[in-house]
Amino acid sequence: MKYQKPKGTIDILPSDSATWQYIEEAARKTFGRYDFHEIRTPVFEHFDVISRGVGESTDIVSKEMYDFYDKGKRHITLRPEATAPVVRSYVENKLFGPEYQHPFKTYYIGPMFRYERPQSGRLRQFHQIGVEVIGCRRALSDVETIAMALDFFTGLGITQTKVVINSLGSRQNRQKYRQALIDYLRPLENQLSDNSRRRLKQNPLRVLDSKDKEDQKIVQQAPSIIDYLDEESQCFFSEVQQHLTKLGITFEVDPLMVRGLDYYNHTVFEIMSDAAGFDGVLTTICAGGRYDGLIREFEGPAEFDNGFGFAIGIERMLIAMEAENGYQVQAESPDVYIADLTPEAGVVSLKLATIIRQNTLIAKCDYLARNLKSHMRLANKLGAILVMMIGSEELAGNNVKIRNMKTGVEELVSLAEIESDFLSTYYKMINL
Repeated sequence: MKYQKPKGTIDILPSDSATWQYIEEAARKTFGRYDFHEIRTPVFEHFDVISRGVGESTDIVSKEMYDFYDKGKRHITLRPEATAPVVRSYVENKLFGPEYQHPFKTYYIGPMFRYERPQSGRLRQFHQIGVEVIGCRRALSDVETIAMALDFFTGLGITQTKVVINSLGSRQNRQKYRQALIDYLRPLENQLSDNSRRRLKQNPLRVLDSKDKEDQKIVQQAPSIIDYLDEESQCFFSEVQQHLTKLGITFEVDPLMVRGLDYYNHTVFEIMSDAAGFDGVLTTICAGGRYDGLIREFEGPAEFDNGFGFAIGIERMLIAMEAENGYQVQAESPDVYIADLTPEAGVVSLKLATIIRQNTLIAKCDYLARNLKSHMRLANKLGAILVMMIGSEELAGNNVKIRNMKTGVEELVSLAEIESDFLSTYYKMINL
């Protein structure tokens, strides 16, 4: 039997993990500047948490979730997205209490799971960085959060982006528009793709999302949801646009843009990339919107029943980074490479490595007792600053030979001197 990873998953190898860690740390630093704080929810939830939050008619719930019954006969699902779990946690842990931050501003980083056809940037286990702002009904919250996403991308060198926004209005507006869309599409039902005919019955707004070329021709003539916004929703959307303009953020209004989750209302947005890595196709790398009403769905307090957030697909973001600047983060180079030239040197090497690490420096030990040429080749490849060499002669004299890899200068230093004041030896050698 040949053992392989499951379809739609990837191994993040040591050569790649430094880049992932860099991205995650950049998110923490950027979001921290905006007063967001990390939350970590379980990777599996009760099925009802997702179906109630996302909507039973969505593709996620009806077709894509990894759900199962556990040994206690509980209906469990691997989380396909994180907004519903975060809202569940917000309500369950009473994070609306006076002792907590208001509005509640949080971010998450972690894996999500959806059973869909794997393709570039879209996997069955995929990873998201996302944020949620709960308890603020002002348009300023939407705009600040969009600006933060762009700030994060800019910090990673992702600049070939396009911001697209729309408004779905209130739930009442959306319901009226839903009926108008059904009235428009039903006479054309036979011209729609199979998937869109199914969506027309279950979740007609998702027909607007279809990638089928014939469907796209039909929806271009569909009624615009902008025409169904009430005065309050129009004012809110106008305020979002005004604030974006004042911040110098260029955007485009797309009245046909919807989000695939039932909880969205009012502002929805996407940040797209046209980087070369997406083969000339404008591809969404960040998406989100407002979800007023979701907190009450989880029996939370009405006074805090406002939310706004986004999610970024890390796999897609990596494609954009690579396409724009070929950015590949390297693991940290060792400060000191310790070369065993004889098997007997292992104990001394381990002691030296311990001293180095206790002084908060990075030590790389190689206990394979290679020849000197092989050690130097590896130390050079790793970018080591100093190399400590321990052979039979050094062992006999209780010494260590140290080489500055940049200048090639070597010195013989006693073990006693290194043990008594390692940092003095280190800084002396790196300046030779």
